[in-house]
Amino acid sequence: MRLTFAARTGLIVVLSLTAAWIGSIAVFYLSATAEKGDPRPLPGQVAAVVELLERISGDERKLLLRALQSQIFHARIEPGLHIVETSRQLVTRANARGLQAHLAALGERPVSVVLASESGKPRGLSGRSFIAPVDLEIRVGLLTGETLIIEARSLSVTNFFGLPVGFVSGLLGSLIGLIALMIMHRETRPLMRLSAAVDRTDLAGSPVLLPEDRSGAPEVRALIRAFNRLQDRLSQLLRARMAMLGGISHDVRTFATRLRLRIDHMPAGIERDRAIADIADMIKLLDDALLASRAGANELDEELVELNQVVGAEVEDRRAAGHAVHLQMALEDADATVLGDRLALRRVVANLIDNALKYGQVAHLRVVSAQRSIVLTIDDAGAGIPPHQREAMLEPFVRLEASRNRGTGGAGLGLAVARNLVEAHGGTITITDAPTGGARLTVELPLFCATAAARASRSEVNAQRQPP
Repeated sequence: MRLTFAARTGLIVVLSLTAAWIGSIAVFYLSATAEKGDPRPLPGQVAAVVELLERISGDERKLLLRALQSQIFHARIEPGLHIVETSRQLVTRANARGLQAHLAALGERPVSVVLASESGKPRGLSGRSFIAPVDLEIRVGLLTGETLIIEARSLSVTNFFGLPVGFVSGLLGSLIGLIALMIMHRETRPLMRLSAAVDRTDLAGSPVLLPEDRSGAPEVRALIRAFNRLQDRLSQLLRARMAMLGGISHDVRTFATRLRLRIDHMPAGIERDRAIADIADMIKLLDDALLASRAGANELDEELVELNQVVGAEVEDRRAAGHAVHLQMALEDADATVLGDRLALRRVVANLIDNALKYGQVAHLRVVSAQRSIVLTIDDAGAGIPPHQREAMLEPFVRLEASRNRGTGGAGLGLAVARNLVEAHGGTITITDAPTGGARLTVELPLFCATAAARASRSEVNAQRQPP
């Protein structure tokens, strides 16, 4: 699964915060346990204190003990020997051995090292810890018959609430990162809307302008304004081109009709028949262009059309002319209707039937209704269309036969016009292989109920997208 831009950026932020948090905690504990940073007194320091206390007395002792007092070090002298058994814990035994090694130069002295918790003292400064600190109580018997008691406390790794040092700052950083992710998601949301708007752009209809987020980044707002301007320019350009094409087609059709009337006064013969056929092809070509321009400009009429009647009428016309046309109806509802332009739908059916007859000598039609659409298939008995050329055959002025000889085919507009008209009605047209070995053209159009629901849904969505 590919992550979005916002998800990728968010993942980077989360991983960076996590790594920084873990790294800071690791550095803290490593520095706290390193020998050079160990805040507890080393055995050599204890030995030095013992030697000084045995050399001085009276007020000087009190002054030395006051100088040694700190948050992590507390020393006092009690009369008599109060040496206990050294704890079996690894840390205490190691400290006891080190202390005895340093005191060996001063002579034999009884030594004991225990954990503060074993001596009844509270563990740590707060009594709570994430990783328990090692608080030691060191007892050394002095030559004066007294006992030096040193409480060596480790720095607490927790705060007053019992949380590890750095946890609060890490939690605060995570909250700040979460807020940053929310802000970043809000900033990238216009880009997602822009991407969706590009996908649903329909130049044949009115441009749906993307609302500008006044609180967004200047670059994103500029991009949205540029996209809206582009939609307007493209829509105006397409409408102007279609209007010009429609006007030219209409005027040329008028001239062709006048020419046809004048040819009727010519003597009967082969040349007269050829001229009439050429003018008929010209008028048909102009009609196709005029219909295509109306579809491109979104100017087709809308009415309830019973497609089975349109198909039946075109089939009867071809049968009357002696062509091999077969029709099979498999409609569950004989009155299945399509919302569209009746003339345009007749032209779609006529173009596809004529194309099948011209290149496949026969046309097998089948009309079936699906749950939300009606499907028309037209099979012929020709050589078929290679798969790599099927998409190109739906483009204007494209023919399988490479020459432009009108005797071997049309102008290459029949399928292109049919495709434009079908797509203008919200349908699709595809080319596949027919069971008879020829080509199969499949037209799928939405039924009226599905069309109405879809258009109502689109209208509601467009209304919500309009800026207040």
